Amino acid sequence: MPPVVPPFLVGLIVAPLAKRLLKPLVRGVVKTSVGLVLEVKKAAHEAGENIHDLAAEVAADMVAAQATAGDTGTCSDDGQRTAAPSVAPSAVRDEAAERVHQAEGDPRAPKIRATAGAGKAN
Repeated sequence: MPPVVPPFLVGLIVAPLAKRLLKPLVRGVVKTSVGLVLEVKKAAHEAGENIHDLAAEVAADMVAAQATAGDTGTCSDDGQRTAAPSVAPSAVRDEAAERVHQAEGDPRAPKIRATAGAGKAN
């Protein structure tokens, strides 16, 4: 019959070994996952910027197409049609792009910081 070893003695031996082996592994997993999350946030932000730029270009192209077709008149309160001022298509595109870039500088928009955890004290 083998000798009976109390479970707390097994715990006294296994716990320090597990701590030495698992701590670096868990730290690496957490570090990798945080880095991955930051990269995904950055990619999502860039994709959003690209979509906004594309939307501004499409809107500017539509306005330019309407301007060249002569269908940019507006209706006044009494129902009479008035002509819109003539604008060059490139000026409309530049103005739309400028509005998009001004919106990107909005202080209410969330900012992604590249230095996650830099302000923490150990």
